[in-house]
Amino acid sequence: MTDQAVGGGHLPPEAAEASATTAPGPRAAAPRRVGAAARPTSPATAVAPSTGGFAGRRRELKALHADIARAGLDTLSGRKGARSRVLLIAGRPGSGRTALAEELLRELAGDHPDGVLRATLTGPGGEPADIGRTARELLAALGIGAPAGAPEDELTERLREALAGRRALLFLDDAPGADQVEPLLPDAPDCLVVVVSQGPLTGIRDVRPCALGGLDSAAGVAVLSRYAGPTRITVDPRTADSVVEECGGQPAALVLAGAWLAARPMSSVADLFQALHAVPLPPDLPTGARPLFRAFRLAYDALPPPAARILRLITLAPGGLVDAHMASALAGCSVATAVTTLGEFVALGLLRPAAAEDDEVPGARAPDAALYPPYRLPGCLHPLARELLTEHERPAEVQLARARMLERTVRLLQSCRAMGEPADSPARKKTAGLPRSLRFGSREAAAHWLHSRRGALLDAARIAVADGELDTLDRRLMAALTRTLLAHQGAEAAAPDLYALHGLVLRVAERRGLPRERAAALLNLGDLDGQAGRTAQALTRYRGALEAARSVKDPVATGRALESLGGTYTELGDWQRAADWYGRALELRLARGESGDAARLQGRIGSALAHTGRWGEALKAWRAAVGTYRRLGEVAGQARATGEVARVQEYAGRPEEALRTCLEALDIARRAGDGRLEAALQLRIADTLDRLGDPAAAGLHRAVGERLLGDHSG
Repeated sequence: MTDQAVGGGHLPPEAAEASATTAPGPRAAAPRRVGAAARPTSPATAVAPSTGGFAGRRRELKALHADIARAGLDTLSGRKGARSRVLLIAGRPGSGRTALAEELLRELAGDHPDGVLRATLTGPGGEPADIGRTARELLAALGIGAPAGAPEDELTERLREALAGRRALLFLDDAPGADQVEPLLPDAPDCLVVVVSQGPLTGIRDVRPCALGGLDSAAGVAVLSRYAGPTRITVDPRTADSVVEECGGQPAALVLAGAWLAARPMSSVADLFQALHAVPLPPDLPTGARPLFRAFRLAYDALPPPAARILRLITLAPGGLVDAHMASALAGCSVATAVTTLGEFVALGLLRPAAAEDDEVPGARAPDAALYPPYRLPGCLHPLARELLTEHERPAEVQLARARMLERTVRLLQSCRAMGEPADSPARKKTAGLPRSLRFGSREAAAHWLHSRRGALLDAARIAVADGELDTLDRRLMAALTRTLLAHQGAEAAAPDLYALHGLVLRVAERRGLPRERAAALLNLGDLDGQAGRTAQALTRYRGALEAARSVKDPVATGRALESLGGTYTELGDWQRAADWYGRALELRLARGESGDAARLQGRIGSALAHTGRWGEALKAWRAAVGTYRRLGEVAGQARATGEVARVQEYAGRPEEALRTCLEALDIARRAGDGRLEAALQLRIADTLDRLGDPAAAGLHRAVGERLLGDHSG
C-alpha cells in the first residue's frame, strides 16, 4: 500500500507511514498533476505533499539519481530509447517508499517542465485499479478528454499520444505488478516514470530497482523525536535505539510509536519499548510484518471502545476517503462526535488529511456547514483495520453501516443538486428542511464538494451494486448522483461518469429482473455510444431496450427506442431502415394521440425517403406533417414542413410546383414571425427563379433574403 511521509519540527502526527518529511501527502485515488505547466484537474486528486526537512534515505536518493544518469540498454546498443525510462522503488507497505518517491520527484521537477502526473494503482481494499479509469483520469489531469465508454486500449493509446513530445514525470504509486504499469508507459523518451511497488516489475524492459529496508538508527530516532519531543529521547538514547529496532526501522511503525508516546507525556521511552514488546503476535504473521502490526495494535488497543469501532468502520468508506459525515453515518454517531474522533485519529497517526483542491473551485474556501475536511486511512494500515472489522463486527452490523452511509450520501447529493438549480426551485425550497449540517451555503460550495468527492461517490455506487443486498438504496444513490452531475457539470462534461453509472443501473436491473430500468439504462448507454461514434454498439443497446420496453408494454420507452433506432440508421446512411423504424414509431405516436411527436416523425420519414429518391412517398410524408401542424395550430412548424415539400419537389425535377409551394411557405413563415426561415425561403426562391430563367425576379428575392438574414444573424 501507499507510503507517505511525516515529521519535521513539532508538528502533530498526521500520517502512519513516514520516512522523514514535514507534512503528510495524500494517497490519491486518482492521478493529479502539479508544477508550473499545469494544475490538477482530476476531482479525486490532491495537492502534492511538502517535503522540506527530508532526512534519511540519502543513499537511496543518490542511487536513484545515478540510475537516471546511467545509460539505458537502448543507448548502449546505439539507439535512442523509444519509451520512457522506469525507476522502481520497491519495499513493504510502511517502508516510506512513497515518501522517498515524492522527495525524488521534488528534486527532479525542475528538469521536467511539463509537470508531474500521479496515479495510485491499488484501491484502498487492495484491489488493482481499473487501468482504463486510471488512463482517463491521467488524461483529465492533462486537460484532454476522451469519449464516454471508450475502451481501455483506446484510453491508454490516447494517453501515450498525449505524453509524446512532453518532458513530464509520471508517478505510479502502489503498483500491484507489471500488468498495471506497462499499458500506461509513455512512448516518450524525455518522460521519466517512477513506480512504487512491493515487488519486481518482471516483464518491463530496463527497470531500475531501488529496494528499501528499514531506516538506520539515527533516522529512526529522528522520527521518534519529531513526535515525542527530543527530551525523553535524549535522556534514554539506548532504549530509543531499541524502539527503532523493535519497529524494524519502518517509518510507519515509528510514526505510530512516536504518536503513542506524544499522547502520554508521563511515559518514558522504556515504557514505549515494553508496551510494543508486549503486543501479542499472531503465530503465522511474517517477520517483516510484525513491527507495523505491533505499533498499530498498540495505538488501537489504547482507543476507547466507541473510537475503536469508528476506526474499524471507516475502512468501509468508498475510495478510502472519510469525513465527519461519512464517519457519523457508518458508526451511527453524531457529526460532532465524528469530528472530534477523526481529529484524535490524526493526532495518533491513524489518519492523515487528504488535502482538497480548494483553488480548483471558485468560492470553495468559504466556510460551509456541509463541508468537513476529508481524511484517508494510510494504505499500510487499511488491511490491519479491516481485519479488526471482520473480527469484531457482525455481517448484519456491517450491512447496516453501509446502508446508513448510502442514505447519508443520497441526502448530501440531493442537497448538492438543489444548489445547482434556481433559488426559487422546489428542490432548493426542500433543502431548507434538512439539518444544517446537510445544507450547502452556496452553489460554489456544493460544486466543490461534488468535485472533491467525485471519485469516492462513484466508488460508493460501485460498492453498493457489488453488495447485491442494497438494490433499493443503490438505485436511489445512482439516480441522485446522475442528477447532481448533470446539474453541476452538464451532459457533455459528465458523460464519462454517466456512462459508468448507467452501466451499474443495467447491472442491477438485469440482476433483479427490472425491465423498465433495463430499458432506460440501455437507452441511455445507447445514446452515449452513438455520440461516441460506436453505432453498432448503439444499435445493440437500442434493440435490447426495445425488447425490454415491449415486455412490460412501456409506450414511452418503446417509442424512444424505435426513434433511436431510426436515428442511428440515419447516421449510418441506411435511409430505408431509418424510414421503417420511424414509421413504427409514428404508428405508436398516432395510436396514443401524440400529434406533435407524430408531425416530427412524419418529417423524419419524409427526409429519409427523399434520400432514397422515392419522391412521391417523401412528398406524402411531408404533406402529412404540414396537415398535422396545421391542425395543431403550430404555424412555424407548418411553414418549415411546407418549405420541405418545396425542396422535395425541386429534387424531383418539378421547379414550377416547387416555386408555388415555396411562396406558400413564405406566406406562412411571415404569419409565424420566423424571420430566419423567411430569409432562407427567399434565397431558395431566388435559386429556383434562376433555374427557371428569371434572373431579375431572382435578384429581388435574393436581396430581400440577404437583408433578412443580416437582420436575424444575431
